[in-house]
Amino acid sequence: MTDTLLTALRTIARDAGAFLLQERQKFSLDAVEYKGTNDLVSYVDKETEKRLVEALSGLLPEAGFVTEEGTTGNQSDRTGLNWIIDPLDGTTNFIHGLPVFSVSIGLAEGNTPIAGVIFDPNRDECFFGQSGAGAFIERGLSTPERIRVSGATSLGQCLVATGFPYYRFDRMPDYLHILESLMQKTHGLRRMGSAAIDLAYVACGRFEGFYEYNLHAWDMAAGTLLVREAGGVVTDFEGGNEFLYRGDVVAGCGAHAELLAAIREYWG
Repeated sequence: MTDTLLTALRTIARDAGAFLLQERQKFSLDAVEYKGTNDLVSYVDKETEKRLVEALSGLLPEAGFVTEEGTTGNQSDRTGLNWIIDPLDGTTNFIHGLPVFSVSIGLAEGNTPIAGVIFDPNRDECFFGQSGAGAFIERGLSTPERIRVSGATSLGQCLVATGFPYYRFDRMPDYLHILESLMQKTHGLRRMGSAAIDLAYVACGRFEGFYEYNLHAWDMAAGTLLVREAGGVVTDFEGGNEFLYRGDVVAGCGAHAELLAAIREYWG
């Protein structure tokens, strides 16, 4: 991906974020729909995704799409080049007026993310990167700055982010054991409600680690690319590289191995 394409990608993400803020001002709970238990969606998610698909189709016509709200109908062949889109990551926050949500756009070659942009419209922060070129943050109209993961090397130095499952509650006992363990071994745990923002914060060193299961590719395609380009480590819960479509992910800095071990103690 050229610098020109990456600049265009940031503009597309920023335009989508501006639309989210515009709609948030007049949003009503009457507009909420349910895709499943605790799985919320609205016209804002759907319309934002349509706008993103239209813009991205012109940017890289050869790329397919993997989208949360199904704008493109049948999902593309996952072995090829695909845009992986979450038009509104943090829908529940958005619906309740909590200003923690984002636009996440990843580009993947098969199972490997190769470029990504995460835009937080509430803080006007745009995180972006591509394979081999590093990860950056752009605040407003300021010059982009390179970002790096935290220099922490032990779990005792870490502030860790996670998400709470809203389905597959059969694994809840294991998950609660992990929470209990990490509460005693770290500086603390945080639940932001947007996996994309969690991963962006790992990439820039605000969090030392992030883990979650029950995720989808659109939740983490951009964020995992950013963490790796910022010098971090990303694996699935088994320590492998199948996180993108498998749904469980552990991302972190030099304390990643210790964080993974703490998770695997209870997650067999």
